[in-house]
Amino acid sequence: MKEEVISDLRRELIERADEKTRESGQRFFKEEAKFHGVKAAAVREIAKRRYRDVKDLNKKELFSLCEELLKSDYGEEAAIAFEWAYSLRKRYEPADFAVFEGWLSQYVNNWAKCDTLCNHALGTFLEMYPEYVAKLKGWTGSENRWLRRAAAVTLILPARKGLFLEDVFEISDLLLQDGDDLVQKGYGWLLKEASKSHQQEVFEYVLKKKAVMPRTALRYAIEKMPEDLRRQAMER
Repeated sequence: MKEEVISDLRRELIERADEKTRESGQRFFKEEAKFHGVKAAAVREIAKRRYRDVKDLNKKELFSLCEELLKSDYGEEAAIAFEWAYSLRKRYEPADFAVFEGWLSQYVNNWAKCDTLCNHALGTFLEMYPEYVAKLKGWTGSENRWLRRAAAVTLILPARKGLFLEDVFEISDLLLQDGDDLVQKGYGWLLKEASKSHQQEVFEYVLKKKAVMPRTALRYAIEKMPEDLRRQAMER
């Protein structure tokens, strides 16, 4: 069954691919990224429709299908794998953290894969099992840039709801002077989302850290604030 599901899915992706979309996908990444060339909206539609064929499988079998898609390294197949993993959210258990962490370490090799997995499946898992936030803090010291970015972007959607504020600041502290611009953008984005519910607290945090915070992260963090606060934060 697994081989049939995967081969049918890949056949459809190949049939719906076009060269222009494939080429335009690559320009968003500094590193080499593999794409069939299927538009994002079509990939989401395929993922949702094809999920109906596999939703009755047990979780272990479904995760195994997701991993098979991830092994191909194609962006569209990773997007489908992560959509399917998110569709299982009502069945998440603590042991699933190790599965997601393994995918991050083995298969995530650009910001799009990182953010898709972290924003949805992992972010939801953290809301269900908040004790695992401590694991994110451990990722901040990883040599793997995607684990470091994941430490921040996993909390994006919870932070948008006003959750985990102290953890947001702690993770930002741990990543504060990271030299990787994609990590800087990751925690800057996290602070921006946290500011939607906690503008004053985030503003005060930025003022305290602005002397050492990279400008890339700072600009992201204050993007949604009123102009007078943005101006104050940007002053040398």
